[in-house]
Amino acid sequence: MSFISRFISSSIRHQNPKLFTTISLTTPIDKYWTHLQNNDPNIEKTLTQIGSKLDPSCVKEVMKKCSFTNQSHIPGLRFFVWAGIQRDYKHSSYMYSTACKLFRIRHNPNVVKDIIKAYGNDNIVVSVKSFKVVLNLCKEARLADEALWVLNRMNEFNCRPDTVAYNSVIRLFCETGRMDDASRLMEEMSLVDIYPDMVTFVSMVKGFCDSSRIEDASRLFKVITEKGCSPNVVAYSVLLDGMCKVGNLEKGLDLLQEMENEGGVCAPTVVTYTTVIRHFCEKRRSMEALTILDRMEACGCAPNRVTVSTLINGFCEEDKVEEVYKVIDRVVSNGSVSKGECYSSLVVTLFRVNKFEEGEKVFRRMLVSDLKPDSVACSEMLKRLCLMEKRVLDAFVLCDEIEKLGFATSIDSEIYSIMMDGLCVERRLLEASKLAKLMVQKRIRLKAPYVKNVVEYLKNAGEMELVSHIHKVDS
Repeated sequence: MSFISRFISSSIRHQNPKLFTTISLTTPIDKYWTHLQNNDPNIEKTLTQIGSKLDPSCVKEVMKKCSFTNQSHIPGLRFFVWAGIQRDYKHSSYMYSTACKLFRIRHNPNVVKDIIKAYGNDNIVVSVKSFKVVLNLCKEARLADEALWVLNRMNEFNCRPDTVAYNSVIRLFCETGRMDDASRLMEEMSLVDIYPDMVTFVSMVKGFCDSSRIEDASRLFKVITEKGCSPNVVAYSVLLDGMCKVGNLEKGLDLLQEMENEGGVCAPTVVTYTTVIRHFCEKRRSMEALTILDRMEACGCAPNRVTVSTLINGFCEEDKVEEVYKVIDRVVSNGSVSKGECYSSLVVTLFRVNKFEEGEKVFRRMLVSDLKPDSVACSEMLKRLCLMEKRVLDAFVLCDEIEKLGFATSIDSEIYSIMMDGLCVERRLLEASKLAKLMVQKRIRLKAPYVKNVVEYLKNAGEMELVSHIHKVDS
């Protein structure tokens, strides 16, 4: 009997190796999912005992499984909150967005309250970190009232709200235009010995400015000083932007002067100056915007490409293209921005203001002068030739020229599909075949709207080898 027992046992081990392999290869996703299905009231404790490593893909897959069930989403959300407070893992903004979509939090905001109620019903010990994960879910779903409700529940779990928790809710009220509620909440912070920081003030200033309450935003700077905080360039820049948005450019200039005089952490940055320049250009006062550029350079702050693009856009909108060339010569001579970047911006802007012919001339002059157009300029040039000018063959020839100059890496892959489709429509077999070979060589896939037409044309033309190559790239 002993011999037979050993023989049978040996046979089973040899005949069923897959059974043991499957058990040993159970994934962390399966482990977490299995525990969540057990409906254990202390979910967090059992999850911790699993000990499997967390990563974004694991968290996402577990949430997917939870969202597909017909049961409550609470176990899945409690798993998400638990995962967010683990030592070796932290949720990214993408994961918060994913959680909101999978559990439809924006469409079912009460689920946020249900999480907290479930903690209370199951007598779970909840940390401040857990509450912050829930508040971040509210932030992602833009649920201000629910966020305030969660904040007010923290004391019931012996969790004292801190400045970060208050800031999360204040920012939500500011973003939704409920500034009176945000102000009351900021006042409440002082009553519970929690002090607003610069994040609080910047959120409040921006909220008031977005609501066109510039005077209220300005008064906050006195409050900042009384609270022992020194306003910095971020806070001043937000207020400056708000003043200019409501059309008070002169008052904005006064504030800019104040920032220049203050210096230090309040000194205007390239972003600050560019913001003022943009507002002047939007009011069709581009020549006055040049005086801001003067002040900028006088303070030792070099303009960047965004600054130059803003001025180029302003002058082109006012049909003062000749001034653009003066600005380009000026910034290039100072070494602030390269000539290629400036002219690439000019090309794109000329296209946008319906000056295609002039934009094309500038683009071709760049190629002759060995100036490399950037990806946006190349793509816009070829796209407009194909779609708006109906000059697909010219686009192909230009693309070939760009390829020879070594600039083709900057062309958007979609442009190849647009050209390919256009050449097929015009029955340009030779050019279409050449472009198809180039796409295969570069492993550029045909975009969805154009695949059917292009493949059908190439088949009718007998280019079965190219069709085969295209399918290989797509696979």
